[in-house]
Amino acid sequence: MTDAILRKTIYLRADPDTVWAYLTQPDRLGEWFHKPERPLTQGNRFEMFGRDSGDLLIWGDVREARAPDYLEYTFTVKPMGDAVSVVKWRLAPVEGGTQLTLEHEGLPQGAEAFDMILALDKGWDGHFAEMRAALHEPQPA
Repeated sequence: MTDAILRKTIYLRADPDTVWAYLTQPDRLGEWFHKPERPLTQGNRFEMFGRDSGDLLIWGDVREARAPDYLEYTFTVKPMGDAVSVVKWRLAPVEGGTQLTLEHEGLPQGAEAFDMILALDKGWDGHFAEMRAALHEPQPA
């Protein structure tokens, strides 16, 4: 396997500024992904914790944050050991909302790492479904 990169594009019924908040603000991230202790801002380290367990799940450094167009950070999860991957988000306004593109690169290589790639691929799909629900469905008051 060469250059294992997960690429996904979805469309959201929300403007780029709103989607940006869902990618960078702790409370919004907690609705669809994992909640960090502070906002994801350029040059800062982050840690994200499990919603139910409270365990540290993901950590990294925000390399670039250009609101509301582009976010890039390193990404490590315990099953990857010391391996560091990179997550890149691109937001583009479209009529009616935002096109959101994810690239998750630098993933472990080789047949022995394929299960990790499958797990991350499935995980992103699930998190995108949760993001859509958070953005598109009315929230109880």
